[in-house]
Amino acid sequence: MVFFGFVSLFVSILLVTVLGHLLLWRLRRCMKGVCVVVLGDIGRSPRIQYHSLSLADAGFTVDVVGLGGSKPLEQLREHSSGNVHLLTLGELPWLLQARFIPSLLRYVLKALYQHMQLLLTLLFLTRRPAHFLLQSPPAIPMLSSVWLVCLLTGSRMIIDWHNYGFSILQLAVKPNHPLVFISKWYERFFGRLAATNICVTKAMREDLADNWGIRAITMYDRPPAMFKPTSIENRHELFLRLSTQHSVFKSESSSAMIGVETAFTKENDGNIELKSDRPFLIISSTSWTEDEDFSVLLGALEMYDQSSEQENGQLPSLVCIITGKGPLKSHYEKIIAEKKFEHVRFCLPWLEPEDYPLLLGSADLGVCLHVSSSGLDLPMKVVDMFGCGLPVCAIRFKCLHELVIHEHNGLVFDNMEELATHIHSLCRGFPARQEKLEVFRSNLKSFQNVRWQESWNHTVLPMFRV
Repeated sequence: MVFFGFVSLFVSILLVTVLGHLLLWRLRRCMKGVCVVVLGDIGRSPRIQYHSLSLADAGFTVDVVGLGGSKPLEQLREHSSGNVHLLTLGELPWLLQARFIPSLLRYVLKALYQHMQLLLTLLFLTRRPAHFLLQSPPAIPMLSSVWLVCLLTGSRMIIDWHNYGFSILQLAVKPNHPLVFISKWYERFFGRLAATNICVTKAMREDLADNWGIRAITMYDRPPAMFKPTSIENRHELFLRLSTQHSVFKSESSSAMIGVETAFTKENDGNIELKSDRPFLIISSTSWTEDEDFSVLLGALEMYDQSSEQENGQLPSLVCIITGKGPLKSHYEKIIAEKKFEHVRFCLPWLEPEDYPLLLGSADLGVCLHVSSSGLDLPMKVVDMFGCGLPVCAIRFKCLHELVIHEHNGLVFDNMEELATHIHSLCRGFPARQEKLEVFRSNLKSFQNVRWQESWNHTVLPMFRV
């Protein structure tokens, strides 16, 4: 009896504490407070970081909740207002990742664990925000967790859809798998309970309205100010720094002086110049997942390598940089190591957030192999490339035309043969001849005129002033 008395007392104290906390939240809610939530690596979620920075710049108190792993943007970590609070969720216990647990059970246990983790973090570690802004997917269990917190506290839930979780799940299981049905129902049900919905394309806005009865506002991804063409001096400095870690940036000239010359630039009488025999620099970025087939790029570059042998100097040597982390990286590193390229060199680095835009602004061509699982989202990497004035070759999918216009700001392809043809045509005569690349760069200037902050102020900021 004594034991049950202590348990009853403990439960009563716990309930009074929680109810008191919720009452205080409702009475003293921070109307200029926003909690931004993503159930993914904060440092690898650029859109959520941009939302957070814009909110902080607009004078809001911002709590950012997500997973750790990669370093977030320096502007976010050290925001001058001091109003940004990063809350990193702990890793899953090893037991929930153990392979001896059946995959379906492991998925359910993971969702339950993260649900409780989110509830405790949002209720007791945030600063009583009036708004919750979520990036979905991942949707499970985030949507239900935040909805419950909003129900208890009277806060508003705003969902930013950048794809559908059920469509990504279909890549791993069969389309008629029960998990796909549950995921689709879950996203539709809780999406309708949001106060406001945002999406990334016109096509997604129409799909949400037609199939789920959700009214959303389109906020296209736009590049922030840091994505811009890189000056020749900054290129030289970047290449020198990267050459200490990656040999593709080093000059192959035996007479090159260390600290004076790279594979792409050189110092001449105190001035920095682009070398007339520099390689053609291609860059791509990826999370190394199943939705991007890099065998397409490798196959196209293999064809280019063979053409270089046959054309006797008409085509430049080529350096291909592929940035990012992910599960399939080691798989492709092994494939590249096994192939014998003569005129193509590869580098697969993980760049600091501050170096990534500098390298984009230094490249000659971007390549995008992102194929949307839903056909309704756009690759943010292309937005970043366009912000840097970098033309792109992108693989075709349903709504790509909302961003990449064939023969206007880039080229679109369907297979490795077409990609190889595009690369061959753009490289021929480089660097002396760059007519098509110059046309694309010129056409990108209108895109560069509209930046993230301007678009966000017009589209998103009014949602937080209700």
